[in-house]
Amino acid sequence: MSDSNRLSAAEAVSRLSSGALTAEQLTRDCLDRIAERASVKAWIHLDPEYALAQARAADRAGRPGLLAGLPMGVKDVIDTVDMPTQHGSPIYRGNRPFADAACVALTRMAGGTILGKTVTTEFANRFPGATVHPQNPGHTPGGSSSGSAAGVADFQVPLGFGTQTGGSTIRPAAFCGIVGYKPSFGEFGRVGIKLQCQSLDTLGLLCRGLDDIALMRAVLIEMPHRKVDRSAGAPRIGLCRTPLWEAADAPTQALVERTAVRLSAAGARVGDIAFAPQFADIHKHHRRIFNYEAAHNYAYEHLEHRDQVSTVLLDTVLDPGRDMPVADYIEALEAAAAFRAHLDDIFRDVDVLLTPSAAGEAPEGYGSTGNPAFNSTWTLAWTPCVTLPAGAGPGGLPLGVQLVSQRFSDERLLDAAAWVEAWLN
Repeated sequence: MSDSNRLSAAEAVSRLSSGALTAEQLTRDCLDRIAERASVKAWIHLDPEYALAQARAADRAGRPGLLAGLPMGVKDVIDTVDMPTQHGSPIYRGNRPFADAACVALTRMAGGTILGKTVTTEFANRFPGATVHPQNPGHTPGGSSSGSAAGVADFQVPLGFGTQTGGSTIRPAAFCGIVGYKPSFGEFGRVGIKLQCQSLDTLGLLCRGLDDIALMRAVLIEMPHRKVDRSAGAPRIGLCRTPLWEAADAPTQALVERTAVRLSAAGARVGDIAFAPQFADIHKHHRRIFNYEAAHNYAYEHLEHRDQVSTVLLDTVLDPGRDMPVADYIEALEAAAAFRAHLDDIFRDVDVLLTPSAAGEAPEGYGSTGNPAFNSTWTLAWTPCVTLPAGAGPGGLPLGVQLVSQRFSDERLLDAAAWVEAWLN
């Protein structure tokens, strides 16, 4: 039996384009793995015959485009014209959008196919979906992009779309031991993605390698495919513990600090970076913006279908957000703008920041998808972020390290991440 489903997206596209692999074979291998590993529960909608029909059509057309028939998983807050989009909520059970989201349309235009829809938490927020951790089903895979992270990590699909409003791409990628990428805010179009927070929502990627990110950036921005430059020299690295350092467990703290020492020994210039004192509580401003915008954007669901909204979403986001004075929201927006300017100053002296991807390995149980402490600050900052697998925690589950760079320096981030990756193992 072929194991093409274990290829990275970039490796698969190379074989698809050369004719060494057909889209039908790759899709069959993915579907076989999904059936074998149904217990992971990564998918909320999957039609194997329709997936194969798309693959055969790609083969008949000669596998054109940058993606050449590559199958993708699409988080179920992202519209697909030919599949339901249900937002992890009973309110939208069976909902059929009238159009593809921009990212889905661009994927199809580049020759990609949509394997199916992956599980999301309720409205890409806190209430978990059914997906379990692929390495230990007693643990959360993270969220809110649970299904995409678990599906990619478990070799069910080469690449998946996620979203991030707090930590919904980077954290599940770290928990599941794969590569996750949140681009600079605004670089990827959000049309057709369920709007939660207009100041924070970002389309993300869950994949197995940095080359996969470079490939999909070309697709989603409609630019020439710029490959990752692995000849770039050692970057200037700032070790940024952030004001929330104590939220990280001891193994994560040790991993980040050990990584900094290793990268310094390999030739990088590494130094400590701290936020100015006035930004010690910047994460609280993220929560203000999150709650205020989500409460107003979910007005229909909140007011017309309150009985079908989870208690956790009501109690922690929607009710507090509707009660928040607009002056508090404006204060948070102003603090965020000042923080971004502060980071611009910091990035004059460093190329990337090294910081935890998550507070620890994936927690046991399904009551939570994990602490977003080490993600929400960067989502608020609008900076590009990538998490790389970097070891395991005391429970044997993956740990990652996160690299952050200045807004709109995503390509420099990927080059620096490639240098770091070479020294991680």
